[in-house]
Amino acid sequence: MLRCRLLGHRFRFYGAGDTMRWRCGRGCGVEGAKRYPSAEDACHYAQAFDREDREDLGRRAPLVGLFPLRVLRALRMRRQKREAERVA
Repeated sequence: MLRCRLLGHRFRFYGAGDTMRWRCGRGCGVEGAKRYPSAEDACHYAQAFDREDREDLGRRAPLVGLFPLRVLRALRMRRQKREAERVA
């Protein structure tokens, strides 16, 4: 699928018994599985991996590829800092 080739896969993780399974949320068909000693461990890891860090996107962005996000985040933080200084 073209979106996955350009943007990368968007994996969704879930626990199924003692197995953690993942599948691309964009529907390209890529999937996999890993077994753990217990169902609790599988669910624990699935919950840890199945998250989208949209809040941290600008902070943890790769330097070159997502440089515009870094710039927008820096401008937003600068504006918030100025507003906080005005209030104080």
